[in-house]
Amino acid sequence: MFLVEGNKTIQEIPKSDYDVQEIYSVNPFDLSLDGVDISQITPTELKKISFLQHPKDSVAVCRLKQHYPRQDAMIRLVLDGIQDPGNLGTIIRLADWFGIEEIVCSEDTVDVYNPKVIQASMGSFLRVNVIYTDLIDFLKNTDVQIIGTDMEGKNLYQTTFPEVFYLVLGNEGNGMRLETEKLLNQKISIPRFGKSKQTESLNVSMAAGIVLGQIFSDRS
Repeated sequence: MFLVEGNKTIQEIPKSDYDVQEIYSVNPFDLSLDGVDISQITPTELKKISFLQHPKDSVAVCRLKQHYPRQDAMIRLVLDGIQDPGNLGTIIRLADWFGIEEIVCSEDTVDVYNPKVIQASMGSFLRVNVIYTDLIDFLKNTDVQIIGTDMEGKNLYQTTFPEVFYLVLGNEGNGMRLETEKLLNQKISIPRFGKSKQTESLNVSMAAGIVLGQIFSDRS
């Protein structure tokens, strides 16, 4: 089981293939979900069971599900050792925004069901398939172009992207593993326009947003 917090996201669950087991709410009448047990609790009780510092309304207990690879995904995000829950949640939200239906994660990437990941995804985890696998095996056994972000890569804004490809993003502090990097067909980088040298790199989810924005600007 895992928890989903907040009425807005909870209301979206029935449109997905996740099952809600039960809901605890300070005001059950704010939720209109058929066939789900909703228990009324006090704000104090909500604070005890919530992972949030300032919970507002409700917590839903949902059943974990099996994730299987999609066969028809045109673009996949591939995450190599992402550790920060907020980053993974934001990347899931970005994938949802740009219509990317699948993210492939290394086995040591933070768990998609971590409460902070669920919260940061703002409900997008319901629509994006997130799978965990041995990345090296996964990337070795594909004919798809593999493109990765790297400080020494080709200028993003001078890059033409194929119709079908994988976009690899590495760990926040160390980047992607050397074994993963060796499997790349192409490296891209976001050029620095500012003169300051104090900013050494971009947050991985921020970088993902910039790269995806450029990719899809050519497809609009």
